[in-house]
Amino acid sequence: MTHWFLLLEFVVLFVALPVAYRYSPWRISPLPILWLAAAYCWWTLGRAHLPVPVFGAAAVPATLPSAAVIFLIIASIIVYCIWRFIPDALFDMPRQRPALWMLVMVLYPVFSVYPQGIVYRVFLMERYAVLFPHPLLLVVVSAFSFGFMHLVFRNWVAVGLTAFGGLLFAWRFQHTGSMAASSYEHALYGCLLFTAGLGRYIYHGTVALAEAVEEVVEEVSTAD
Repeated sequence: MTHWFLLLEFVVLFVALPVAYRYSPWRISPLPILWLAAAYCWWTLGRAHLPVPVFGAAAVPATLPSAAVIFLIIASIIVYCIWRFIPDALFDMPRQRPALWMLVMVLYPVFSVYPQGIVYRVFLMERYAVLFPHPLLLVVVSAFSFGFMHLVFRNWVAVGLTAFGGLLFAWRFQHTGSMAASSYEHALYGCLLFTAGLGRYIYHGTVALAEAVEEVVEEVSTAD
């Protein structure tokens, strides 16, 4: 596998694909595309005899103290900023649509966080280590690629927030080798944003899925 091929693959997956989706005239859910990309990444890792995505839950307990401290600090800052600058948005989803909010809390980690962990942590940091050999550089590339992908939401708040979060998630994966350790933090912060009132900036395919499930449940309840 040449460096040039790896570089081309990186550009296609992590630059061209998000840009193409962002400027596509068709509005489709990003989830099927994300899962196709995750399947390709899994298959490619296996063919290259690199570690395939394993959950690695055994590493989670040791990360809980530091993860809890970091989360409390960041969550406090986010909630304060929302309260200070956009108070009407504070906790808008759980207040206004509690059933939808609960569905998002369940569906988001499974349908969104997991495939993103495969693509932006496991695959990127294993596959392209030869292109970005310095550990810190690899973390930064992972984080900025993760943030850049969120330009599909057509606002720079999503890109900035996710790039910042991507630094933490990539660092956690690099230091633990555990997808679970990085993914549960990813899920935690994503759920925080939806809960605290920033969901409008990261409106996700998961929300559309949750809305569809909510509609089905309502129709079934009405029929009964």
